[in-house]
Amino acid sequence: MRGHIRERSPGHWAIVLDHHDPMTGQRKRRWHSFAGTKRQAQVRCAELVAELQSGTSVDPNKITVVEFLDRFDRDWAALHVSARSRERYRFALDHVRRHLGDRMLQTLHPADIAALYASLTREGLAPRTTRMVHTALHRALGQAKNWGILRDNPADIAKPPKAPGRETPMLQPSEAAGLLERLRGQPLYLIASLALGTGMRRNEMLGLRWQDVDLDAGRLTIEQSLEQTATHGIRIKAPKTRHGRRTISLPAHLVLELGQHWREQQEQRLAVGLGKAPENAPVFAAVDGRHLSPNAITKAWPVAMAAIGMPAVTLHSLRHTHASMLINAGLDILTISRRLGHSSPTIALNVYGHLIHGGDDRAAQIMEVAFGSKMVAGGGGKLEK
Repeated sequence: MRGHIRERSPGHWAIVLDHHDPMTGQRKRRWHSFAGTKRQAQVRCAELVAELQSGTSVDPNKITVVEFLDRFDRDWAALHVSARSRERYRFALDHVRRHLGDRMLQTLHPADIAALYASLTREGLAPRTTRMVHTALHRALGQAKNWGILRDNPADIAKPPKAPGRETPMLQPSEAAGLLERLRGQPLYLIASLALGTGMRRNEMLGLRWQDVDLDAGRLTIEQSLEQTATHGIRIKAPKTRHGRRTISLPAHLVLELGQHWREQQEQRLAVGLGKAPENAPVFAAVDGRHLSPNAITKAWPVAMAAIGMPAVTLHSLRHTHASMLINAGLDILTISRRLGHSSPTIALNVYGHLIHGGDDRAAQIMEVAFGSKMVAGGGGKLEK
């Protein structure tokens, strides 16, 4: 049993494995595509030879789409994404399994994927959901290419339907204040107030512990968030990126509200015999001291909004409202991005850039200060025609 590599084009290699079929004794040859350096191709060739010798190798010419997607879920998604994201991949790729699962992976072409998107559209699947299927499939087939199972990614060419534009929902300051006033005294009031006052995400608020809150300094630190999946239930996870772990300054009214909430929570715990809450106790807790369910909050929110006559307001729109109010007040986009925990200020610019006004007028004023007086002095302030 041996293997060797052949260069097809700069940076692209054919890995050829020669072996004998133990049943027939006949010589067989397997071909794998690989993109990378010569050294990387040699390493991959050695890995494939080892897999073939151990009996764990899979002939890429005999693997079906559904078999590969199972392998992608087991060997990639399980290791590289959160449990919640893995569930989203499974949901999206189940559509692929249903339509293309029996196809041989090597025979999958862009036209087949385009036909998949057309079928999903005819079934009534929303364009945004079809695009989610495309994103998941593109990632999976890209990994097949990285693993040398496919030479090219057919999803590079097939395009999903365009999703209709959707404006980011935001409230005017008076509407936000009205929402809080109508929610005052209700279970979701503090969550709404914290979302509007800090821009925190739902799962960040539900993962907040008392040890993360410094009422004396008027700050809180986001160190973790909650995640709820069908497989694992409710569990704690770290922020997606290093920028998600951040410290946020609190407005004075939130310091007072959180202090009052702490006192009420201690009284409630003492009443049921739990004793004083430990430092790692969640800020938003059930009667027994456990974390609240993110899914339960999501279900309760529209009910509460309908009851106060604001059914179109989502919990996430309060985060957008927080950002829009800061932009309208003239706060710089970098500070806003850091406060929101974005991995890059570019995200804030893409989402909220249309709200930034007046910058172009200011640019003209700067240029006038720099050059206007010189032009007037040199030309008498008149334009020649």
